[in-house]
Amino acid sequence: MVATTQTTGNERLMSLDVFRGATMASMLLVNNPGDWDNLYGPLDHAPWHGWTFTDLIFPFFLWIVGVAIPLSMGRRLENGEQRSKELGRIFKRSMILIGLGLFLNGYPHYDFSTIRIMGVLQRIGVCYFFAVLIFLNTRVRGQCIAILALLSGYWLLMAFMPVPGWGHGIYAEHGNFSEFVDTLILGAHNYKDTKTYDPEGIISTIPAIATVLFGILAGHWLRSPSSKEEKTAWLFIAGNILLFVGSVMNFWLPINKKLWTSAYSVFMAGMASNIFAICYWLVDVKGHRKYAKPFAVYGMNAITVFVLTGLIGRITLQVHLTASNGKSVTLKTWLFAHVKAGFEAVGGPLATAKNSSLLYALIYVIGMYLIASLMYRRKWFVRF
Repeated sequence: MVATTQTTGNERLMSLDVFRGATMASMLLVNNPGDWDNLYGPLDHAPWHGWTFTDLIFPFFLWIVGVAIPLSMGRRLENGEQRSKELGRIFKRSMILIGLGLFLNGYPHYDFSTIRIMGVLQRIGVCYFFAVLIFLNTRVRGQCIAILALLSGYWLLMAFMPVPGWGHGIYAEHGNFSEFVDTLILGAHNYKDTKTYDPEGIISTIPAIATVLFGILAGHWLRSPSSKEEKTAWLFIAGNILLFVGSVMNFWLPINKKLWTSAYSVFMAGMASNIFAICYWLVDVKGHRKYAKPFAVYGMNAITVFVLTGLIGRITLQVHLTASNGKSVTLKTWLFAHVKAGFEAVGGPLATAKNSSLLYALIYVIGMYLIASLMYRRKWFVRF
């Protein structure tokens, strides 16, 4: 989601914009149902261990951030740009991401006694900052060592650090070391739906940095002089190796998005590599750019779309209207009621509760696409 230019040689890597945009559209779909109580299984997070389609989205964002780092920053460094200038740039970007996340978390009341400190944008900002520091001070071998250190270090903490009253090696929702640290340090600033831990918490950010580093390794490969066919093949090979390793790790360290376990980081990096390889082959190798353009439109202003989506979603829950029965309801409830009523009038047997909820989310995706498309046509691209 960090706005950069992705090129290999002098050619823009459109597939990365497409992959980013497809991930963004997926995020809009799963984050904006009409009714949270009526969801298809893949459009909700796994209850605890395991994964669904929804659990792919955030690690894909981080992996994409990593891929973009060698493609943009690597070329600038080769052209003689000073590392100190890059450090200033990444610090600024990270602070902007963290600030935007806090802005969304606090809107509209900004109660600083309970405001959620962590969040999606905050994790992206932190992971981006530390991943770039590693990138600037190591080569590929050092980055591989850093991945191993982060993943094994997180596992050692979760497996052997004792939690008072619980013990160690716990991966259940309560009693694990990640929750203990979030409760101790964040306290009332935890995620409101859990209160005792944050799904973008402190300790679980460690393996999330490794997710960005996996993307950096893919970015190095995309910058190599190998043929596009070789790049595609090895993205698949690396992706499937990571899927296998993550699946094996799952036997003693469960794949879990909320804990962002090391197995989850490895498995999702493999999934990202495989799906991006398909995107790269279709868009940049075979040249099917016309059909992929709508996703590229999303991808060119990913941060703007993310922030606008979060802001609009919060506004629809803050604004109240009077329903037909005379009761005061939120704007979202009012909108969904009209969407559902209209769908039931024409949808026949398809107009189920789950499909009505899904339709509302699809309308949201289309609406945000129209905004992103307008920005694209007018060449309004957010860069920082």
